[in-house]
Amino acid sequence: MIKLDKISKTYQTDKIETLALRGIDLHVKEAEFVCIMGPSGCGKSTLLNVIGLLDRPGTGAIHVAGKPVHTYRDQDVARLRNRTFGFIFQSFHLISDLRVIDNVELPLLYRPGVNAAARRRMAAAALEKVGLGARMDHYPNQLSGGQQQRVAIARAIAGQPQVLLADEPTGNLDSRMSDEVMEILLRLNSEGTTVVMVTHDERQAKRAHRVVRVFDGQLVA
Repeated sequence: MIKLDKISKTYQTDKIETLALRGIDLHVKEAEFVCIMGPSGCGKSTLLNVIGLLDRPGTGAIHVAGKPVHTYRDQDVARLRNRTFGFIFQSFHLISDLRVIDNVELPLLYRPGVNAAARRRMAAAALEKVGLGARMDHYPNQLSGGQQQRVAIARAIAGQPQVLLADEPTGNLDSRMSDEVMEILLRLNSEGTTVVMVTHDERQAKRAHRVVRVFDGQLVA
């Protein structure tokens, strides 16, 4: 599904050059659940951003569904990213003055050919899937942290992506809410969605198919 070949990424400022990723080789299969683990600052989030085409690598090749994405123009990458990937973050990134249903609809505004009625239908279906069908007209500040993360998951899956990329999705939650969110991710994976998740939580990582460990920008396991 996703293949990275010899991926390196360097961030440079006027005073310092930081090598964030070093020669990463990684193959994520379709419908696999992969956890990425490692200490803070080791390159986990950078790796996730490269996988999700949010960030271009300095060197190396990326293939998504067998296609050489590193050769694509920016607009083609954006189109592929919008159609293929859903993103979940540690901070829920919900807009406080928009209702839950409107937050979930937002990514669909950039989906060609999806009219307002279809957006509303897809957003409502995604909220039902995460158990929040009755909260569509609520605002984020009327929800618990776990419910807000479930809204964020609904937003990520509303466009029916092939791949979910989750960056510390349980990092701001207590153990009970973390389990609820993880159960949703596992269920989506069992239905065929590929999941790649960055986490510090060994307990949750053990529930994935595979754990990939990063240290100083390199894969070590």
